[in-house]
Amino acid sequence: MSEMCRRDPRREWIARNRLHPEHASALAALGSIGGGGAASEWLGPGGVLRRNPHGVGFIGPNGVKRIDRSGAQQGGPAPGHGRQAVQQDRRRHVEISDPAFLVAVVPDLTGGRLSGHDKDLLGLARRLADADPERPGAVLAVIFGQHKGEGGGEMKEQAFGEAGVDRLLHFGDEAYAGFAPEARLAALAAVERELAPRHWLLPDSPLGGADLGRRLALRLGERPATGVWQIEGDGEAPLGWRCTARGAAERLDIQRPLPRVALVLAECAEPVDDTRHAAEPLSLGVEVPSTLSRIEDLGQVAVDPAGVALAEAEFILSAGNGVKDWDGFHHAARVLGATEGASRVAVDDGFMARDRQVGASGTWVTARVYLAVGISGAIQHLQGIQSCDKVVAINLDSGCDMIKRADLAVIGEAADILAALVAKVEQQRGGQRDAA
Repeated sequence: MSEMCRRDPRREWIARNRLHPEHASALAALGSIGGGGAASEWLGPGGVLRRNPHGVGFIGPNGVKRIDRSGAQQGGPAPGHGRQAVQQDRRRHVEISDPAFLVAVVPDLTGGRLSGHDKDLLGLARRLADADPERPGAVLAVIFGQHKGEGGGEMKEQAFGEAGVDRLLHFGDEAYAGFAPEARLAALAAVERELAPRHWLLPDSPLGGADLGRRLALRLGERPATGVWQIEGDGEAPLGWRCTARGAAERLDIQRPLPRVALVLAECAEPVDDTRHAAEPLSLGVEVPSTLSRIEDLGQVAVDPAGVALAEAEFILSAGNGVKDWDGFHHAARVLGATEGASRVAVDDGFMARDRQVGASGTWVTARVYLAVGISGAIQHLQGIQSCDKVVAINLDSGCDMIKRADLAVIGEAADILAALVAKVEQQRGGQRDAA
């Protein structure tokens, strides 16, 4: 019998019409054909992937429907929630055992995590590595210090693999912690001697990548390309690529052949989201020679969280219409060491300044922790926090969109919960002082 896939246009039409009496059975039939049984998506007659927007989400342990708006769940259950099966990862697994060349990437790892800028950089590295399917290259990530957030060991490698890394070289000694450009430069020089990557990519950012990239280019005797935001193939270029970079205080674009060392801006490429790579741990065959540093890192300088811009804040305490005790909210922000944010309603009512507004019509934030207090979750607000690592919501309405978006939800009166949280933090700090 022929293995050609036969489609029933009528059944597909019923699956798209949720008011049809046979809607549920048609969805189940389409799901069984696709091999999953979940029927939240299926291939249409033209080969286009169709999705059922009402099937997205899963039922949490408390019976509340939750939706992962990042698209990672695709309608499947959350990991570790009861007996529900975890949806199979559909991303294609890629292993490059014998790469033709290496593309070395040195991410900033702000706060010990891959930032959006880092993931864009890895997406650009994948374009360079995958340009020739017959002779693919491998993306090598060189990281310094501790990588937090996703755990260690296999979890750390999985996080880098999902971002497009084939090989992972980790320098975790104390000599590379903090601001140590000379020690890091010596390590990168050892990588150059032993592995000789075809390209070196670093983020053109004030968080360390711009300084380290220029030092590396000087050590290698290369003229780096800075402010790169676009690349395209060029058969006449020495490395086969031409780059477009910002110049003249970002007033014009400069095109030149892509050199070995490039300092790249954010949004230079789309992050990797359709493949998973091996992120195999790698080590150098020789020990990196120790260097006598002329720079002493005296540690980070404490800053007032109130003076940190929302776009740069890592911990944000945000208030909405549900906050009635504003003195208690400001006190909680000071005790927790959080930067204050607000919804549009709170700003329009005059309780917070306009530059504190979070959302598509305010500031897009990328905080590691976003604590939303009394915010229902308008679509513009949810768009503005979609890049936050962890979202915690405090609200009386267990069915609001912010609760569905949150990684951790607390149902109750905002003032009482904040007061209890502040008391717990102050008690913990008092105990530490007594022990000291």
